Amino acid sequence: MRSLSLLLLATLPVVAASQQQPHHKPAAQPQVLAPGYSALEFPAPAPGTYDLPPLGKAANGALLDSTGAAVSLHDLYDGKTIVLSFIYTSCPDVNGCPLASFVLGQVQKRLEKDELTASQVRLVSVSFDPANDSPDIMADYGKHFRRGDIDWRFLTAESETSLSPILDNYDQAVIRDRGPDGKALSTMSHILRVYLIDADKRIRNIYSPSYLHPDILYADIRTVMQGDES
Repeated sequence: MRSLSLLLLATLPVVAASQQQPHHKPAAQPQVLAPGYSALEFPAPAPGTYDLPPLGKAANGALLDSTGAAVSLHDLYDGKTIVLSFIYTSCPDVNGCPLASFVLGQVQKRLEKDELTASQVRLVSVSFDPANDSPDIMADYGKHFRRGDIDWRFLTAESETSLSPILDNYDQAVIRDRGPDGKALSTMSHILRVYLIDADKRIRNIYSPSYLHPDILYADIRTVMQGDES
């Protein structure tokens, strides 16, 4: 299976406290970006030259679109090749939710140059923070990423209760962070997962930060579509 090595955060030598000058702040550790932010280090496989066997059915669920209208995932999936990401808009981890939205944005640019593929693809970003990510917030977030006529939907849920079974069905673990006093913080701990779903509502690939790259994702989209046509 194709894979990219997960880049680890660089570490700087630790200077003993007694050697630090009082007026100097400790140097911040540099942030190492996930592979999806840079050029792929090897040629992406040609679409259709490999297989992506189904991994199971993609679950349904009730959500709200960015206008506040009720929608179901299966209605959105119907007849389309789907790229689904679970995010929250205030995520501070550059290699978390921002990575997913960045990569989908790069895929969007490729779709702009390929109208036939674009007409059969839908990008879907679902917030797992409905308490803070209202439909209006998702609409505003989407304005920063959506381009032209590419079909990219930004969704949220009515409540955490209604969202919970969807996250469970997609094995998307999310935990609200809490401070020392036990009070909920604005941040959430989660493992980034992005899903490729075919026109028959079957999951065909799941991407982690080390593997999520626009070149790979776009090749996988076209591979799945070619398989559906044969």
